[in-house]
Amino acid sequence: MLLVFICLLTSCEWFVSKEVKTRELVEREMLEIDWNEVDAYPLFETCDESASKTEQRKCFEEEVLAKCAKKLKEFDYVFKEGTDPMVQVDFLVDQKGRITVVHIEKDSAINRQMPGFDQIIKESLGTLPNLSPALKRGIPVKTKFRIPIVFNTN
Repeated sequence: MLLVFICLLTSCEWFVSKEVKTRELVEREMLEIDWNEVDAYPLFETCDESASKTEQRKCFEEEVLAKCAKKLKEFDYVFKEGTDPMVQVDFLVDQKGRITVVHIEKDSAINRQMPGFDQIIKESLGTLPNLSPALKRGIPVKTKFRIPIVFNTN
């Protein structure tokens, strides 16, 4: 009877020890994860999901920039010669692949020449084709991107 009681006490300690070790392993693993980098970038249907991360990012960015450029070509705009107004567009791709514009940084020339510029950008990003979200360890995650738009004045 005493032997059974000792076995029960020590087996509980082994169980707690395994739980503590598991928790420590998970905590160590969490510290090692680079949360600023994704394993796979958001992808359009035209992009190859088996491509390298560099190629995935390139495909994603090219598709976004092409869509914005196409929309902007629909509008007439004239800027002073010798200036190349630049815009930085920050947007978020959420866990479901939806795009939301977070911030648009632009100079005053764009505000004067194209007062509805922000809405044009929001519409062009909102009409992008279906998008698969970025993945981190196989889990869909939201990602933030910044794209530059430079207006050619030539």
